[in-house]
Amino acid sequence: MSKQEDLKQLVKEKYSQIANQELKVNLSSCCGTGGNSEEVYNIMTDDYSELKGHVQEADLGLGCGLPTQFAKIQPGNTVVDLGSGAGNDAFIARHETGPTGKVIGVDFVTEMIKKARTNADKMGFNNVEFRYGDIEDMPISDGTVDVVVSNCVLNLLPAKDKIFTEIQRVLKDGGHFSISDIVLKGELPEALRQSAEMYAGCVAGAIQKEDYLNLIEQAGFNNITIQKEKPIIIPDDILINYLEGAALDSFKNGKTGIFSITVFAQKGVASSKYKAIDLGFDQGAVCDPNSGCC
Repeated sequence: MSKQEDLKQLVKEKYSQIANQELKVNLSSCCGTGGNSEEVYNIMTDDYSELKGHVQEADLGLGCGLPTQFAKIQPGNTVVDLGSGAGNDAFIARHETGPTGKVIGVDFVTEMIKKARTNADKMGFNNVEFRYGDIEDMPISDGTVDVVVSNCVLNLLPAKDKIFTEIQRVLKDGGHFSISDIVLKGELPEALRQSAEMYAGCVAGAIQKEDYLNLIEQAGFNNITIQKEKPIIIPDDILINYLEGAALDSFKNGKTGIFSITVFAQKGVASSKYKAIDLGFDQGAVCDPNSGCC
């Protein structure tokens, strides 16, 4: 088995466990794994509770942003949620697309698919479906999707270039995505990069912010826009499991940064690189990555 397949298997195993663990464990850790903190609550996640369509049973606290809030979903749209988990973002997308639209969640963790389908059945949602599949090879036809969303998933998987190519394939011309993910500025300490727990916990699988944006451009997307960016602070009581002494101090006081970004991009709409566009929300949240304003 290749290293990439090993990492994907690790993610499957970890998220199978996460599907059945308590919400408070997910919220006090890095995407539900990688250690738990007594210092802070809600390390990665944003608050979904005020968004229309939110279903508490589907919110496992595993995200690092609110991509559906920024996705500009319209009534009647077909929306795909990559790494749909228990259905949290899919159900919010369903509220936006309305009864004439359709939402498809894709996940390769069987326990998550079962949980999402159970939640959909309980709510009586008949225009949401959850498909078992790998988002590097989506079980979705070419050019059939208006909007793709994803929340803290791509950073878990090694072949990010394949995923962006797949998103390009399934989107209609003029379609777009809004994806929240973890990226880096500067190099992580070796102890964090080599940790399997931190890989499954979102952090060690993240790549440099500039490289992440370049992959999106290389896949052929336009109007690439950072909709939101926030720093992710890993508490000391998690970090001490991987770093100590001078290494810990150097990491905390150095220039390395771990960030959650929400990125928008369109298929088949020509524009200049990283152009800010009217997305129907506060433009104060939008930042040109070349300007250094974030």
